[in-house]
Amino acid sequence: MKLDDIDRVILVKSADVELGSALPQHVRESITRVARKYFGELTAASVYFSHEGPSIRSTFNVQMGSLKMISASSLAPDCYQAFDMALDKAAKQLRRKKRELRDTRPGRPNKLTIPFENPRI
Repeated sequence: MKLDDIDRVILVKSADVELGSALPQHVRESITRVARKYFGELTAASVYFSHEGPSIRSTFNVQMGSLKMISASSLAPDCYQAFDMALDKAAKQLRRKKRELRDTRPGRPNKLTIPFENPRI
């Protein structure tokens, strides 16, 4: 992931919400920060904002490397809050996936294990 290609990798869209120029920049910086923290290989990401009653819904999809697409959605009165909450949900899923992949590695063969002895016998 090169910073020059970040606009093509991270899509920020909306049907009926005015995004301005600061919100897409905030979205791209936040996604890049999370991508570097967990897996470092961002394949694709998209954020979609829409009105849902008086609130704004942010739907966030991200794919890291060859992992499955991770999706998160959030509802808040503000675009920034909605996106940040959705990003936190997706980061939590990425954190769990990274832990799951890390814990499934085989153990070290040269590590000694001492069996648990039952003192009641």
